[in-house]
Amino acid sequence: MLENLKLQVYKASLKLQEQGLVIFTWGNVSAIDRKSGLVVIKPTGISYDEMVPGDMVVVDLNGKVQSGDLKPSSDTHTHLVLYQNFPEIGSIVHSHSEYASCWAQAGLGIPPLGISHANFFNGEIPCTLPLSAQQLEGDLETETGKAIVETFRAGKIDPARIPGILVYGHGPFCWGKSVQNAFDHTVAIEKIARMAYRTRQLNPVQPVGKGFLDRYFLE
Repeated sequence: MLENLKLQVYKASLKLQEQGLVIFTWGNVSAIDRKSGLVVIKPTGISYDEMVPGDMVVVDLNGKVQSGDLKPSSDTHTHLVLYQNFPEIGSIVHSHSEYASCWAQAGLGIPPLGISHANFFNGEIPCTLPLSAQQLEGDLETETGKAIVETFRAGKIDPARIPGILVYGHGPFCWGKSVQNAFDHTVAIEKIARMAYRTRQLNPVQPVGKGFLDRYFLE
């Protein structure tokens, strides 16, 4: 079932570790087959060194396992909420990369300070608000997904122009039309987070303007 997507998700998962974006069993990758409405996602609690493509789990958009012997990622329901609300995306990658997670733990969005940012993100990469006590008592992963969607709706942000977000106290979630596209955004967000942190240490510059962002994002 969806063997090609399983292979893509598996390879991207291994690259997360190779790129130093995760350690232990942190992070996850998923992809959706829009025709069937099925999602392939990394299993939970299994090390990257032990995984094989067949370990990838297939779930429907309600989270019911359709194929696989392992439990799907603990972040599965966050992914599903995003697929349900952002119909243009085909893959999601979640990492715990160091600098992006620092911005998330600080509760700060990453300001656009230069071309490197503008090439991938057409504006500030937002950070969600902290979850309320009521949300924390509910289905945490579903509430996290809802918080991401609400951040985009409240800010009237296009998820195609800002293909990623920081979840407060957690880390980055990125997406794209394909697994490779989502993975590229994950690598980029960590590099951009590090550059923004260091830039602001040197000089507390203001973000670049919309014209600058559009010029380099749309080229």
